[in-house]
Amino acid sequence: MTHDDKRNGVTTLFAALNLLTGEVLSMTDPLHRHQEWLRFLKTIDRKTPRNKALHLIVDNYANPSSPHIE
Repeated sequence: MTHDDKRNGVTTLFAALNLLTGEVLSMTDPLHRHQEWLRFLKTIDRKTPRNKALHLIVDNYANPSSPHIE
């Protein structure tokens, strides 16, 4: 079966890796919209100390170009 098999649907996986500690923040969602992406970005922001810089690599995801994401 493929990832888009209609019996199982499709799931969006978001993941962030802390290279220093190896900790992974992850979120799955059945939807693939800018709202889910924004929710994951806010999760990363809440769980990251304010004195740390974040460097994001966004691969193969069109929603970061949404006008709601700045």
